[in-house]
Amino acid sequence: MQETMFQKPEDFLSLSDILDKWTEDEMNMKNAFLRLAERFSEKNDAVLSVVSRPGISHSLRAAMKKKDESGTLITMIDIVDDDPADRWLSVCFYGDRITDPDEEGNLVPGGLLGEDGYCFDLYENSDDIISYLEQRIDEAYDSTLRSSVHG
Repeated sequence: MQETMFQKPEDFLSLSDILDKWTEDEMNMKNAFLRLAERFSEKNDAVLSVVSRPGISHSLRAAMKKKDESGTLITMIDIVDDDPADRWLSVCFYGDRITDPDEEGNLVPGGLLGEDGYCFDLYENSDDIISYLEQRIDEAYDSTLRSSVHG
């Protein structure tokens, strides 16, 4: 990930620090996180930010770029940090921005910043589920881009 993808330089530094300190990773979740986060490198209208709650989660949030504010959220990729030796990921989307044809996600009514969403919890780095989530990221990005142009 490049620093220019982030809304603020301190968000890039914060995430870099989190990733540098993430040394225990038996399930290879760090690489799963990096692969999902890297999906935004080709999304020119997306900007990244980080919200850290040490001991709870570190949230990478992707939103549409706007001049005066952070813009419309596309997805949140949370590193769940309740056990630093056994971190896992929760990847969440607004319910009206994606489909879930394989029914892999959990519907969370009002659970995504007060809106209905889908969250996909990852406890192991599986190429199949990562590919599935990359498709959901593309779908959420395209849907959010369309609604921001037409809405």
